[in-house]
Amino acid sequence: MKILAITSCPNGIAHTYMAAENLQKAAAKLGIEMKVETQGSIGVENQLTEQEIREADGIIIAADKTVVKDRFVGKKLLVVGVQDGIRRPEELIQRVMKGNVPVYQAESRSAEASSQENKPKQNPIYRHLMNGVSYMVPFIVIGGLLIAIALTIGGEKTPGGLVIPDGSFWKTVQDIGSASFTFMIPILAGFIAMSIADRPGLAPGMIGGFIAANGSFYGSEAGAGFIGGIIAGFLAGYVALGIRKIKVGRALQPIMPIIIIPVLASLIVGLIFVFVIGAPVAQLFEALTGWLAGMQGTSSILLALILGAMISFDMGGPVNKVAFLFGSAMIGEGNYEIMGPIAVAICIPPIGMGLAAMINKRKFAPEEREAGKATFTMGLFGITEGAIPFAAQDPLRVIPSIMVGSMVGSVIAMLGNVGDKVAHGGPIVAVLGAVDHVLMFFIAVIVGVAVSVVLISLLKKDIVATVTPDVAGEAMPGHSTAGAGQSAITTKAAAESSASTTVTNNGPAVSSQAIHIEKLTDIVTMDLINLDLEGTTRDAVVDEMIGALERTGAVSSASDFKQAILAREEEGSTGIGMNIAIPHGKSEAVLKPSVVFGIKQGGVDWNSADGSEAKLIFMIAVPRNSKENAHLKVLQMLSRKLMDDHFREALLAAATKEEAYQLLDQVH
Repeated sequence: MKILAITSCPNGIAHTYMAAENLQKAAAKLGIEMKVETQGSIGVENQLTEQEIREADGIIIAADKTVVKDRFVGKKLLVVGVQDGIRRPEELIQRVMKGNVPVYQAESRSAEASSQENKPKQNPIYRHLMNGVSYMVPFIVIGGLLIAIALTIGGEKTPGGLVIPDGSFWKTVQDIGSASFTFMIPILAGFIAMSIADRPGLAPGMIGGFIAANGSFYGSEAGAGFIGGIIAGFLAGYVALGIRKIKVGRALQPIMPIIIIPVLASLIVGLIFVFVIGAPVAQLFEALTGWLAGMQGTSSILLALILGAMISFDMGGPVNKVAFLFGSAMIGEGNYEIMGPIAVAICIPPIGMGLAAMINKRKFAPEEREAGKATFTMGLFGITEGAIPFAAQDPLRVIPSIMVGSMVGSVIAMLGNVGDKVAHGGPIVAVLGAVDHVLMFFIAVIVGVAVSVVLISLLKKDIVATVTPDVAGEAMPGHSTAGAGQSAITTKAAAESSASTTVTNNGPAVSSQAIHIEKLTDIVTMDLINLDLEGTTRDAVVDEMIGALERTGAVSSASDFKQAILAREEEGSTGIGMNIAIPHGKSEAVLKPSVVFGIKQGGVDWNSADGSEAKLIFMIAVPRNSKENAHLKVLQMLSRKLMDDHFREALLAAATKEEAYQLLDQVH
């Protein structure tokens, strides 16, 4: 008999490999041929082939995150949590051997499995939103940069705005960029819905997003923007999930995920958006347009404040479009000093967010700082949508910050009599000579951007003390966020790099040579081994072990690194059972990768899943800006080796540091 298995855990990779190791050991004991695919933070390893799946007599999935099951249609499939793979491997294998498991049919329970098997500890609303944002970002970058290039090289000033002549090469480039932009909101909505309801939610989400982005469905000159796309995504996802829970006959079950759920959910979401949500959007558009038209004779400063706030509120949505179209209409009447403040406000959100992300390492993750470069570039060409990923990720802090910056910039432009003769914004229009009082234009932009950057720096939470995805668990799409998952960089590549620089909390940058890790003792020294821990509580033991790191010069600040360790514990205990705990964290306070090993013979409560007290404790410390994923390899090595009962017993019985070091030298 041949059985295949997949193991995966969202809170790191230790449980992933522990389950794999125990399943393989149990299979060998029972005389069963088994191959295990692991899906951890380091990536998919030992991937199952199509031939192996065809020849398999059964499949076991021991995972606490959603695993795509399409390739197992028609196979006996047992789905359990990763802890069952660790604790009850023989029982699972025997169930498959006896045939006491169901045959997997298409995706008949994928949505249900998603809700039952994937139980993240983070806010689910945030997780769904970030899934959509991560897939949306490439479309914004592609569209924004292509349009910017086309306008810069092929654009011509006309009374109606910056225009690229029809039939020209650069018109084609602009059209390609515009095509990318049209996918932005449907993709956002579709992948929010997919995160909620799995694949049956994808089509309804994208259809709802398309309707949200196209005001023609509900009589509006502007769509509902990215805010409407978010609404459509959540609406589609939960509608699809609700339909999935309806009990139907066996005959209908196979077509539920591919026909019934997508069709009904798409119809419901579409009708709700057209007849319920769309009408208020159209009415808002008309009311705002009339309101602005009636303000022309009032205070110019008040008008500038309102225009700046509207431009940056939804970045391309109905409120933004009202202000922009109002400014464009004023150009037709020969009043260029309305479009001037608007041209300033248009570029402040993307330039401000891009600059804030690039210069503020404590507030933005590395992938967000990279995305900030493209956002900044889009701002130079007046593409406000470049700031949308940041606004969607953290709207309560980002939107007020960019609104205030745009309002300040607009007021300065209004006071400086800045005029804009074309219906476009950003420094590009000034460079091309379409702006009156160019100096005041740039002063307004610089001051507005500075205000936004300062507010973002004050309002956004500091990420220094938080655990990054590659330590804490699977990277969420986009938290990257802003949307791009971090590639696992091999330890070989890390060794080939000359050095890595870590910014410490004391200020100066510390350059540390990249360490090539082949075995645990590459980053464990005698001074980092303690065979008689004194602490009687988890926090006391943590303090004791961090003290060893501080004494050996591995960390610059014990308190800062402790924050990283405790932040990881809040996401889920690192007490992995069998009297083992592996606390770990990334922090700018860490100067070099290190592991502290300690023994607490009497045990300490670590809130382990199996209720056992931690006796063997490994603390992994990794520099915050480390470019290699060596710590993942350490977790993998440890989790595999610690499944050996004899090895654990030998470690607990170690009488000297030298003896313990020799045992740890076997971990590779």
